[in-house]
Amino acid sequence: MSTPTVISFSSDYYINQLEQQAENGNKELMNNLALCYYNGKGMEKNLEKAFYWLQKAAEMDHVTAQFNLALCYENGKGTEKNLEKAFYWYQKAAEMDLVTAQFNLATCYRNGFGTEKNLEKAFYWYQKAAENGNGFGMNSLAICYENDKGTEKNLEKAFFWYQKAAEMDLVTAQFNLALCYHNSKGTEKNLEKAFYWYQKAAEMDHVKAQFNLATCYRNGFGIEKNLKKAFYWYQKAAENGNEFGMNSLAICYENGFGTEKNLEKAFYWYQKAAENGNGFGMYNLAICYENGEGTEKNLEKAFYWYQKAAENGNENAQFNLALCYENGEGTEKNLEKAFY
Repeated sequence: MSTPTVISFSSDYYINQLEQQAENGNKELMNNLALCYYNGKGMEKNLEKAFYWLQKAAEMDHVTAQFNLALCYENGKGTEKNLEKAFYWYQKAAEMDLVTAQFNLATCYRNGFGTEKNLEKAFYWYQKAAENGNGFGMNSLAICYENDKGTEKNLEKAFFWYQKAAEMDLVTAQFNLALCYHNSKGTEKNLEKAFYWYQKAAEMDHVKAQFNLATCYRNGFGIEKNLKKAFYWYQKAAENGNEFGMNSLAICYENGFGTEKNLEKAFYWYQKAAENGNGFGMYNLAICYENGEGTEKNLEKAFYWYQKAAENGNENAQFNLALCYENGEGTEKNLEKAFY
């Protein structure tokens, strides 16, 4: 789970004073001493001692210590990893209304971490976290409503919670909200608002949002058509590992969309897309090899990539692969396979 830890140094006492008063049963100072050991503030970092004092404070119902103790068990910090005990302490803290614990408890139920998988209970705790203002909980609750996970499908409620989380600058929710506006899920279709939220998420390095934003600029969805900006965002998406962005960037280079035509760069990005499993990239790479565009002509490699694209379900590649078998181009002539 990706919720940030709340462990931080917050004590004004000297370490020896902390230890003395912690040993006298002060649970707040037990927690503070644990944080000192965890972060190495004023002393040598010692996760085992941090764990020890967190456990002492947690057993005295210190809610933050309960949450941090759960994190220690979840991540094996200062003790052996134990998801059952992590679940136990998340539950204790969640029942004390610690919102981050409510979110993590829901995620335990969703994924079966330390307990049996239970989507209804996951939904319950995501709802608790969302209603208590947790943006991650809001986004996860929306996902539950969108995909009928632990509750009945309700696209209007999904939209509501995506919107709430997006307004809290949660980038994943901003992308999901854009999809709602783009595809009229739980709200009326509004390409201008879809563009707005794609842009917000793209500027925060959400790679799928970068690709979708580029496509908005390319097609004039919710904004004036602008091929230079489309190229810019396809490049961003491609450089961030998005296979569709790689293929689209190659198309830009091949056709001079938003940039100067450059067949070598087109070939490079088709190759990157193909190697990352993109069926369109495989097909386009095969064409490059077949026609010697941006690289030397190589019918064997063209055949190879037509075959890969055909296996990926690309109908144009399946047709061209049949031609390769029929004409013996890049492979031995085989009319049975051509007919197949």
